[in-house]
Amino acid sequence: MSNGDSSSARQRSPFLTTEDWWAVWLGLGIIVLCLAFYQFGAAATLKHFTVSPGKWSNLGQLGAHFAVAWPWYIVLFLGFLVVFTGSIRIMGLRVNEYAPGFLIIFLSSVIILVLSSSSFAKDYNLEAPLVALILGLLAGNFLPIPRWLDTSLRTEYYIKTGIVLLGATLPLTLIFSAGPIAFFQATIVSVCTFLVIYFTATRIFKRDPRFAAVLGAAGSVCGVSASIAVGASVKAKKEQIAIAISVVTIWAIVMIFFIPIVSRAIGLHPGVAGAWIGTSEFADAAGFAAASAIPSPNDAPIQAFTLMKVIGRDIWIGIWCFVLSIISVSVWERNQGGDSSRRVGAGVIWERFPKFVIGFLAASVLMTFVVKSYHAESGAAFQELKSNLINPIKTLRTWTFVFTFLCIGLTTRFRELTKFGWQPFWAFTAGVAVNVPLGFLLSALIFKSYWVKLG
Repeated sequence: MSNGDSSSARQRSPFLTTEDWWAVWLGLGIIVLCLAFYQFGAAATLKHFTVSPGKWSNLGQLGAHFAVAWPWYIVLFLGFLVVFTGSIRIMGLRVNEYAPGFLIIFLSSVIILVLSSSSFAKDYNLEAPLVALILGLLAGNFLPIPRWLDTSLRTEYYIKTGIVLLGATLPLTLIFSAGPIAFFQATIVSVCTFLVIYFTATRIFKRDPRFAAVLGAAGSVCGVSASIAVGASVKAKKEQIAIAISVVTIWAIVMIFFIPIVSRAIGLHPGVAGAWIGTSEFADAAGFAAASAIPSPNDAPIQAFTLMKVIGRDIWIGIWCFVLSIISVSVWERNQGGDSSRRVGAGVIWERFPKFVIGFLAASVLMTFVVKSYHAESGAAFQELKSNLINPIKTLRTWTFVFTFLCIGLTTRFRELTKFGWQPFWAFTAGVAVNVPLGFLLSALIFKSYWVKLG
């Protein structure tokens, strides 16, 4: 992107130049489009458009599916391509690199969905996001990945769009009833984890407090997003933000496997397991993969995870940015001869607040209104609405999450994660040692009664 394009992008409204806001527009736009199909009696077309491989046990079944459905895969690809490419262009990125890269991502996602739909994968709870992560890690670490593909590896964009779509499957009444508990539980974990990481990094390893703040926010709130937002707020160095993201990636991948395995081994209720994941996983995308791996006849693990992570912890991004900005200006920068007259306004909270949370809540409000207007709170009316409207939205959500985990795998280089030294890793690990047991205690014992009601 040229300097002229860059300055032009900065002058445009953030409503059109940030992935956060575009995830809101795209997610809500998809929901409204699906609702229009349903409203005007085109539910069958909507089901065709939101295509995905069904469960199969032999190649004959798989071949029969693609013999009928292949045109709809093309239509779905073109739909995704148009909306993603259009928004990418407006955000000022290179469309000529994004389009061919997205073709590779989409075709790879088709293969991933096929593999995860096999009877073998279903028997072993190998859900599509987990398969995408595994294959992405293998490809990213053992195959040469061209640099031009980086433009299409928009991990944060895909996951935020998927989370907005997730809002359409989470009733507003559930957010009102369990949301305050989620925020209270998240507050306990966020504060405790941050303080442990911060003091370990500064007192034991004698690290710069701004770097320690970035590490603490990454572990206590939401890995990548928190690292970038807090890093900018406290004027951390770019390499410090990169280190925090690398450490978060290591532990996020570990927790994708650890928490579901332990949850199944001790027989945790799916809702409780989802709450534990939402409390103790270190990234939105990784948490969804872990929640998807919890066997459940309903969406209890995903609902609990979403309430804990999106409603509870992600909101803390703005709060930590505001608090740490004040500390940085008044203490850290003053100690290093900075401008002590600079003031931090409450607008920092809004500036750093994850906007996709607004889209998530709006989607929940919209779908709750739709359910009420169709008198489909339960029974046959709800099953009809679920089959013809909610399930297609879930399918599109699954596609965006597969894009996400494939991108995570392709961008994670294990050989690069260890080049920054071990001190940041051990400081973060001290937070993990507090966060994971505390998350279990809060989810499985103290607030268990709230999480077993989900689904």
